[in-house]
Amino acid sequence: MEALAKPQRQMVRLRGRSYVAFVFVPTVPIQDWLQEIDATIARSPGFFAGRPVVVDLASVDLSQAGISHLLASLQDRNIRVLGIEGVEEARLTPVMPPLLSGGRSCVIEPTAPKKPEVKPEKPPTSLLLEVPVRSGQTIIFPEGDVTILGSVGSGAEVVAGGSIHIYGALRGRAMAGVNGHASARIYCQKIEAELLAIDGFYQTADDIDEALRGRPAQAWLQGNTMRITALN
Repeated sequence: MEALAKPQRQMVRLRGRSYVAFVFVPTVPIQDWLQEIDATIARSPGFFAGRPVVVDLASVDLSQAGISHLLASLQDRNIRVLGIEGVEEARLTPVMPPLLSGGRSCVIEPTAPKKPEVKPEKPPTSLLLEVPVRSGQTIIFPEGDVTILGSVGSGAEVVAGGSIHIYGALRGRAMAGVNGHASARIYCQKIEAELLAIDGFYQTADDIDEALRGRPAQAWLQGNTMRITALN
């Protein structure tokens, strides 16, 4: 008969880990001490957030009911009490945090609130032209949209990093989204363009549907295809 092998005993693995806990030392009157806690929370709402807290009752003589009220008051302020020290165990109930001992003091330095970063004022991201763009003129604005209240003449050119809005006839060339802005669009009140381009995709006058000529229109990219449709 073969001897049965004894099952191996599973070893329990223990690891040490330490956490820094705030030690609250209440003083009487307790209500005044709680007001100091409230003032700290008002100055820094996240100061006690997620931090374990130990309550040291060595300097006060609280009854079991008084300790229970103090713990409830801290819980109302979202302060988590990890344990209690400095009091006889007989004054604690089973629902209270456990009695702790052996804690060592250390210094906790509150983190100074960061000063808000002053960002330099950004330049405008759009260009407004209240005059027509005449033949031979070139308007280049790579930072954003270009809006023209007049027309863009034949032989003129408008280049924009964003969209181009023309509240007149577009007879020249309009190139939008030149810095890789594929969602840029070209709008005009009357399309008679020599060339439309968005993010490197373009159509010449011969590519534009004859039915759209002279009408309000918009152009945009749909994937790798430029779409040109009438504006109602």
